[in-house]
Amino acid sequence: MSLMIIFKLLGSLALLMFGMKSMSEALQKMAGPQLRHVLGSMTTNRFTGVLTGMFVTAAVQSSTATTLMTVSFVNAGLLTLAQAISVIMGAHIGTTVTAWIMSLTDVFNVQNLVYPAFFLGIILIYMKSRRIVGDFLFGVAFLFLGLGTLKETGFALVDDPAMNATISEFFQHFNETNFWNSFFFLFMGTILTLCVQSSAAIMAITMTLCSTGVLHIDQGIMLVLGENIGTTITANIVAIGTTTQARRAAFAHLSINVIGVTWALILLQPFVNLVCSIVGYDRNITPADADYATNLAKVSVVLATFHSMFNVTNTCVQIWFIPQIEKFVCRVIKPKVQDEEEDFRLHFITSGIMKTPELSVLEAHKEIGSFAQRMQRMFSMVRDLLTEKDEVKFNKLYSRIEKYEEISDRMELEIANYLDQVGDAHLSDDTKAKIRAMLREISELESIGDACYNMARTISHKYHGKQDHFNEAQYKRIQEMMGLGDQALSQMNSLIGGRKELFDINQTVNIENEINNYRNQLKSQNISDINNHEYTYAVGTIYMDLVNECEKLGDYVVNVVEARMGARVKSN
Repeated sequence: MSLMIIFKLLGSLALLMFGMKSMSEALQKMAGPQLRHVLGSMTTNRFTGVLTGMFVTAAVQSSTATTLMTVSFVNAGLLTLAQAISVIMGAHIGTTVTAWIMSLTDVFNVQNLVYPAFFLGIILIYMKSRRIVGDFLFGVAFLFLGLGTLKETGFALVDDPAMNATISEFFQHFNETNFWNSFFFLFMGTILTLCVQSSAAIMAITMTLCSTGVLHIDQGIMLVLGENIGTTITANIVAIGTTTQARRAAFAHLSINVIGVTWALILLQPFVNLVCSIVGYDRNITPADADYATNLAKVSVVLATFHSMFNVTNTCVQIWFIPQIEKFVCRVIKPKVQDEEEDFRLHFITSGIMKTPELSVLEAHKEIGSFAQRMQRMFSMVRDLLTEKDEVKFNKLYSRIEKYEEISDRMELEIANYLDQVGDAHLSDDTKAKIRAMLREISELESIGDACYNMARTISHKYHGKQDHFNEAQYKRIQEMMGLGDQALSQMNSLIGGRKELFDINQTVNIENEINNYRNQLKSQNISDINNHEYTYAVGTIYMDLVNECEKLGDYVVNVVEARMGARVKSN
């Protein structure tokens, strides 16, 4: 019997976590690009940043999702560190809504809503235009089903004599109010949240244990404080390997809650007494008293109120010290000294239990931006290779270009595999179109890498084959052609790194036309120069190979722009 209760407890916890994840994903799908726009634009000062984080988190029901998205924005340079800190503070307030939803289980039987939600949800799921709403209802239903089952299981634990005796005996060792007992529950709340990666799930367990009388309210409050620290670990794990600013934002997330828990521990008793007086809960009533059951029914509301008041107070205090928090995290997290060779790794694509398609598409978008920048750096190396005379430096530079070619192949494969995984989820038509466009973009970017490598090989064959050097006119023309290619790449990176609504596609069209016209001009000039014995036919062939690869590179750039803009670029 006891074993079945444990499995029921674990199963109800899994239902709760799945419901939270499904509900969060559906809400983010419904919000779509507007969610990113809100986070990116409504952070003009610390107060709007807090409000933005609060409302977004309350809407998507996941402070983890909001924090991860904020760290991603910092990583991409879309938010400053100070803006990110204010958004994270707001997310701490927004996440308290979840605790209030859970406290509803003690006000009325939420399981009465479960099966109507399932029924309406399945109808909407089969209506393609309302599928996301159906997914949201299923998430809500699973959430309430998990909460209800968890509560029933908690009472079953109390009713089971063997389990009740075991649990009561365990917690009796920590009944005495002292520093070490408080620290134990604080530590346990942190570790459990870290392991489960969901503060909501641990909050639900805490409410269940307290509402059944197994856990004293003081111990439950220490668990809640520990959950506030544990929930910050996910962002710090995700930030490993990202930019310095992103790691600082994640560390600020941890610092804010550690500072908050510190002052809460100092003022714990008067703070808890204030919360209990607001709710009308008497901490001194014992199981032998007549009003014990009525008093115990208020425990979940006490925990939800404490959670809200703690986060609101912590934000109201620390919002005035955002510049100081920023300086502190900058001192702790030092910039990395990166090797110029740039060993292959994906900077933005990460994994996590709360990953959603919307966040995944954002990460892939930024990774493609990094891919495009690498390709422009690779092209710059080819330009340097053309004029390099020293053999040692030439060979070193050529080896770097070969390495970048390998990187481009691996990046295409890794990003494509990631997008395929994202594509397996239930996606909106808009998100599916974005993924198709991204797959085309990475294919064309890899082709840019191939064009660069082909130019480098041509230059290497000429260098090591002891062919005649290009004359000054040829060098000048190739450099002009490569200059046009570099302009095209700069335009492409400007588009990928910015908003396509602000991009002037005519600039890309003009550069492409200029490249094509110049290629035709050089082709005719090359035939004339060979006939006039300005240089040999072999040198002319190598010369035109470079010109033609530059023209192909321009075509690939246009293809990337077309994929990103969703429109065909018309050129002569």
